[in-house]
Amino acid sequence: MDITSILIFLAIGAVAGWLAGLLMKGGGFGLLGNIVVGVIGAVVGGFVFGLLGIQAGGLLGSILTATAGAALLLLIIGLVKKA
Repeated sequence: MDITSILIFLAIGAVAGWLAGLLMKGGGFGLLGNIVVGVIGAVVGGFVFGLLGIQAGGLLGSILTATAGAALLLLIIGLVKKA
């Protein structure tokens, strides 16, 4: 993986984390927090979409997958915090 790929991956993570924060009524976690939530969300989203047999390609598909995974991650974190 070259530096360009890593930067694109982090940018997608930041956008996905920010969008998930908006969707889940969160105030956001700052740039670094959004990147972390987005990157972990991308892994979660890829896993869940893979189980469902959904393949999203391209930049938009990557952002949608990562955002859905990050929103699911924030939902689970919110449920655990309440318990």
